[in-house]
Amino acid sequence: MDKVQRNLRKERVGVVTSASMNKSIVVKVERKKKHPKYGKFVKITNKFMAHDEKEECGVGDTVKIMETRPLSKSKRWRLSEVLEKAK
Repeated sequence: MDKVQRNLRKERVGVVTSASMNKSIVVKVERKKKHPKYGKFVKITNKFMAHDEKEECGVGDTVKIMETRPLSKSKRWRLSEVLEKAK
């Protein structure tokens, strides 16, 4: 039989705003969206709770997170990689 191919998972890049929980981080992701009527670009911020198994992140780190199955009430993302450590 043929293998069933899984869809690509969503990935986001953001900055860690909180790392005080056990194996969890809060990541702030910013994007720009054009206002439908006026055409001005508006900055939109989303906060995602992500799973950090090795607890390797700190506040201010730039990270890549990946969508995954629900891990808890609010965690649907997991840490993919740390792109840049905070200075």
